[in-house]
Amino acid sequence: MNHLLIIDLESTCYERKSEQPPHFISEIIEVGAVILDIERLKIVREYQRFVKPTRFPILSGFCKQLTSISQEQVDQGQDLKTVCKELNQLQNETVSIFCSWGYYDKKQFVHACTSSQVPYPFQSDHFSLKHEHASFYQLRRPLGMKGALMHHDLPLDGTHHRGIDDARNIAKIAIRMIQEGWQVPMSLTQK
Repeated sequence: MNHLLIIDLESTCYERKSEQPPHFISEIIEVGAVILDIERLKIVREYQRFVKPTRFPILSGFCKQLTSISQEQVDQGQDLKTVCKELNQLQNETVSIFCSWGYYDKKQFVHACTSSQVPYPFQSDHFSLKHEHASFYQLRRPLGMKGALMHHDLPLDGTHHRGIDDARNIAKIAIRMIQEGWQVPMSLTQK
């Protein structure tokens, strides 16, 4: 496999647990993804969709401020089933490995798909670029995406906490890692 499918999600949230409605469950509201060609070291495709939350459809003020995603954008978003079908097609077309900055994105997909009875879209294993980064650079603990950009003197492009912009920024970190000798975990590339 010569491609990474780098995904970053944004989900419904509240600043404080006490502000959440009873039985609140965080739902995906944006999927940002890039396909990174690990040989040419460039993004070859991008994918971005807003996802319409169904259980708690009204975004909190905190969520709108944090993500810069509007109520109108999610109201006009796709349903989770459609987005998962498109992501599955994207991964199959590009023969890519699903990765993200940390494990949150995979866990959120698993939870969202299970609770909505939607097929999980990814055919390969997942790995955390955040933890690969910490291991490769022998850091005491993993850095957040913004911290990793600073670690490499790379600019934060776009808006932080926007799926597509964060996916692009994560790709920049992955490119730097590959340039400095990091290799995609072989157990994943041989599937």
